[in-house]
Amino acid sequence: MAVGSESARRWRTPDLWRISLSAFFADLGYQAVLALFPLYLVLHLGAPVWVFGLSQALAYGPGALFAYWGGRLGDRYGRRKIALLGNAGLPLLALIGLVGVPWLAVLLLAVGWWARNLRSPPRRALVTEAVPAADHGSAFGFLHALDVGGGMLAAIYAFLLVEGGVPYGDILLGTALPLVVSTAVLWRVRAGRSPPAAPPPHPPAAPEPAGAARRLVGSILAATLLYGFAAYSIGFPVLSTARATGVPGFGILVFVAFLGVSALVGLAVGGIRVGRVRWLALGGYGVAAAGSALLAIGSAGLGGLPVFLGGAGLLGAALGVVETFEPTLIARVVPEVRRSREFGRLTAFRSVGLFAANLVLGLLFVVNPAYPYLYALLAAGAAAILIVVMRPRIGPVGDAAPPGPA
Repeated sequence: MAVGSESARRWRTPDLWRISLSAFFADLGYQAVLALFPLYLVLHLGAPVWVFGLSQALAYGPGALFAYWGGRLGDRYGRRKIALLGNAGLPLLALIGLVGVPWLAVLLLAVGWWARNLRSPPRRALVTEAVPAADHGSAFGFLHALDVGGGMLAAIYAFLLVEGGVPYGDILLGTALPLVVSTAVLWRVRAGRSPPAAPPPHPPAAPEPAGAARRLVGSILAATLLYGFAAYSIGFPVLSTARATGVPGFGILVFVAFLGVSALVGLAVGGIRVGRVRWLALGGYGVAAAGSALLAIGSAGLGGLPVFLGGAGLLGAALGVVETFEPTLIARVVPEVRRSREFGRLTAFRSVGLFAANLVLGLLFVVNPAYPYLYALLAAGAAAILIVVMRPRIGPVGDAAPPGPA
C-alpha cells in the first residue's frame, strides 16, 4: 500500500470523521440561515442595511465571551460535553423562519451564534485529541473542508429553493433537521469525555523555546484580531451582489463561491508542514485583502457578477488558509491541557474584531457601497504586514512539523 495512503489512514481516525461529519451537518443547516438572513431581514422584513450590520455585531461581540468561556470550560469539564452543549443550541437559528419582526430575528440569530461560539474552541481541541500531533494540519484542513463543504451545499439548496419560489420562512425552518443530526453525530465522539490530563513530569524531547512560543501565540492573536476587523460577515457581499445585479439569488451564488473555494483550499493546504507562518500571512490575510479589493470594484459598478464571484472566492481561499493554519500553529506550541482555552482566546479575539467590523461596514454601506470593502482591504493588509514583521522575532517555531506522533 502507498505510504501516503497509510499516513492518511493514521490521521483520519473514527473520531476525526465523527467531528468532521458533525461539522458538515451543522453547516448544512446554519450556513443556509446565514445565506438567507440578510435577504430575509433587509428584503423581506424591510429592515435597513445598518440593522443587518448591528445584528452581526451583536452575534460576534458577546460571542467573543462565549468563545472564551467555551474554551476554558472545555479544558475544565471535558471538551466533548461543552461542544455538545453549544451544538445543541444551533437549532435556535432555524426558528428565525417563524418570526415576522426584525428585532426578534436579530435576537435568535445572536443567541444561536453564541451557542456556536461556545462549541467551536472545544471542538477544535477535540481534533487535537483525535489525531497524532504530526498530522494536526491535515486534520484541521479536513475538518474545514467538510465543515464549509456542508455550507456550500446549504447555499446551493437555498439558492435553488429561493429561485423555485419557496418562502424564506419555510427554508429556514427546514434547516433544523441537519442541525439536530449534527448534534447526534457529535454525541458519538469518544475523545474529550474527561478533562485533559496534566502534562507528564518530564517534558518531551526537543521542547519549543518558551519565549518564541509565546511570541508566536501573541502574534497570531494580534493578527487574528486585525483579520477580524477585515473578516466581515459574508452577508454584506450577498447584499451587495443582490443590489448591484437586481437578482437576490445571485447573492446566494456569491455565498456558494465563498464556501466552495474555502473547502477546496482548506483540504489542499492541510498537508503543508513548512512555511506555515508565511502561508498564514500571505495566503490568508493577504489574499483576504485582495478579495475585499475586488468586492470594492464590483460595488463601484464595475465588472458585474464575475467580479463579485472572484472577490468572494478569494475571501473563501483566505478563510481556508486561516482556519487551517491558525489552530495548527497554536496546537504546535501550546500544551494539550490548555489547548481548548487557547482556541477560545483565538475565537474571542477574532470575534472582537468582527464585532467592530460589522458595525463599521453597516454604517459605511449607507454612505457608499464600496467603502466597506476598502476599509476591510486596509485591515486585512495590516494583519498580513504584522505577521511578516513579527516573523523574524518568532523564528522557526511552528513552521516545521513536529518530530512524530503525540
